[in-house]
Amino acid sequence: MSATGAANVAIRDAAPDDAVAACRVLRESISCLCVADHRNDPAILNAWLANKTPEIVAAWAAQKGNSLLLAVGGDAVLAVGSVTDAGEITLNYVAPAARFRGVSRALLRALEARAVERGNKRCTLTSTETAHRFYQSAGYVDDGVPTGKFGTSSGYPMSKQVVASR
Repeated sequence: MSATGAANVAIRDAAPDDAVAACRVLRESISCLCVADHRNDPAILNAWLANKTPEIVAAWAAQKGNSLLLAVGGDAVLAVGSVTDAGEITLNYVAPAARFRGVSRALLRALEARAVERGNKRCTLTSTETAHRFYQSAGYVDDGVPTGKFGTSSGYPMSKQVVASR
């Protein structure tokens, strides 16, 4: 699957062998880009990063009912995203060096396309404070009251119609 809108970026399914590189992107993105959410609080950050290990990421790549996708430029993993067969986007994190280059948007389009392939007409997600405006700009709307996660005060349930209802 090739991405449009982000130059020299390809979107592909992750394999268990990609776990170390994908894990690095997840951890760097959360640590460096999501400060508005974790506020550099070690307890919040540690809780958020606890399941971002190569072993767990490898398991996500092999998990039935889930698609773990990577945005790759050259040999480098630039972003990591995941969507369930039910249309829930559970991950969309970009490497700090790839931020504001269209990589996240290309990955989001690929996640939505995968959800449509699985028969969904709607995608759901819980956005961080950091990504809230990004998702709004991509057509997502708030879908409930914010919920805290890992001790944060933000966590915006959002949804978007990805196929027009008949």
